[in-house]
Amino acid sequence: MDNRADARRFGRRAVLGGASAALLASAASGTATAEDAQSPNGPLSEIPIVLPRAELVYEAIFDLEPTMMLGQGPLGERRIVPISGGVFAGPRLKGKVVPGGADRQLMRKDGAHMLNALYELQTDDGAVITVNNRVLIDKRQDGTPYAFSNIDITAPEGPHDWLNHLVFVGTLHSMAPQPKVLIRVYSLT
Repeated sequence: MDNRADARRFGRRAVLGGASAALLASAASGTATAEDAQSPNGPLSEIPIVLPRAELVYEAIFDLEPTMMLGQGPLGERRIVPISGGVFAGPRLKGKVVPGGADRQLMRKDGAHMLNALYELQTDDGAVITVNNRVLIDKRQDGTPYAFSNIDITAPEGPHDWLNHLVFVGTLHSMAPQPKVLIRVYSLT
């Protein structure tokens, strides 16, 4: 019985080893072909590069409560900024910012700031839309500000369902000294 178990184990190892070797050989030959075809400063394929377009979905002004300090963590200083309200408007929707959301912030040790704001918007027709906005704030090499976000939006079924079928990016602008922030949201098309 031990010999059969050893044979089964060896058989599996042989099959797995052979499959691994075949995958590595395939990947190596594929890599060589891709390396041969690529140009040093150009695209890797013949498929034309078409840059996405961005269309404004809405801009929102958020009313903010004072920042709550949460202390140092292993990655940097942690903060939370409660969202107390605001307004938003765009070509296809408008309404108010629902109080109760918050912006969780990490002031990284390298100087960059990572924000993760989770909040709701209520449209004029009563629909409640949930937004998760993840922002990176930093400085470019030339010292100019960099503040862009990727955004997940979930809308209820109905007239605003179109929001569930797009990819969103955004910008963030402080309105200091007012306790407000301006967010612009764009869909990629």
